[in-house]
Amino acid sequence: MSTPRFVDNLGFQTKLLITGVDFVVFGHPVNFNYFVNTPAVEASAAARQYQTSDRKEHKRRAYKGATTLSTIPKTSYSYIDDPGRKIGNAMPGWSFVLTDGIEKRQFTTTADVLQLIAYLEDDAKMDLRLYTQGARYTIKAATAEGGGE
Repeated sequence: MSTPRFVDNLGFQTKLLITGVDFVVFGHPVNFNYFVNTPAVEASAAARQYQTSDRKEHKRRAYKGATTLSTIPKTSYSYIDDPGRKIGNAMPGWSFVLTDGIEKRQFTTTADVLQLIAYLEDDAKMDLRLYTQGARYTIKAATAEGGGE
């Protein structure tokens, strides 16, 4: 029995990280990687990072109606930056569809249209059609030098 080329979009909520770009795509990695040369990886496979930050010094009232303000000093705090974390069922960004004329799959991204087009022109395996909420774009397969034709 052969391995299916595509997976049903049951994994459409999987957050995918793409090397070299500052946006993410939500979709099943097998489906997305079919269209591009550089494989995207699941964000949950990326390591969690422990971050620190500072809260500025600020003033506040001790209770409602208090006439005097107390000063809260600058403090530091730590938090975990978990790239695979998603809150609730809401999908950030907007949805788009990629098709090569044979296979057609829908994804969601936090990129703007120009960022997505630029990325696909540099990394598309084959000629694609990109359907966005406003228009349809033709993306040529990336050449060996790494850019669209």
